[in-house]
Amino acid sequence: MLPHGHELGREHGIPCGLRACAAAADLKLLVIRGLILHHPFFGGSQRTESEARLFNNLVLLVNATDVMWELALPAGADRDHEYCNPMVGERPEEWGRMRTKGWRVVVVGGCGDQLIDRQRELMAELEAKGVQVVGFFDGEGNCHMVEMMEPAKAELFLEKLKEII
Repeated sequence: MLPHGHELGREHGIPCGLRACAAAADLKLLVIRGLILHHPFFGGSQRTESEARLFNNLVLLVNATDVMWELALPAGADRDHEYCNPMVGERPEEWGRMRTKGWRVVVVGGCGDQLIDRQRELMAELEAKGVQVVGFFDGEGNCHMVEMMEPAKAELFLEKLKEII
């Protein structure tokens, strides 16, 4: 089994995966092999190059993501809160459990997505911690969640995913 964090991966996929990894001994009948982060929705206080370049992308406006985070985060928190930015805080033990269990983490993103830099940053961090990571970053024009809007791209994504897992 591979838990799947679709879009709001930080809020759901990553914590679910980390908890499952920590509780693996209690899940005797369930074997988890990794985690799929499909277009994980991350943020941070500092703008990335892709956020600046794609600021007015009509699929996902940077101003709209700012409002989403403002509404979702605890009162007084900024976008460098652990729910928003997976690069903050101490994670060595959590990433280490994934590495120890031999999990593979799949990070999926679109090169035309303003969040691509953050997705690649997470992938690099996991690789640096020794976690097996596979990145699937498709073409330059592919926006956030393109597989949900274009059936042909969804089929291609599923074929690639079958090869990976």
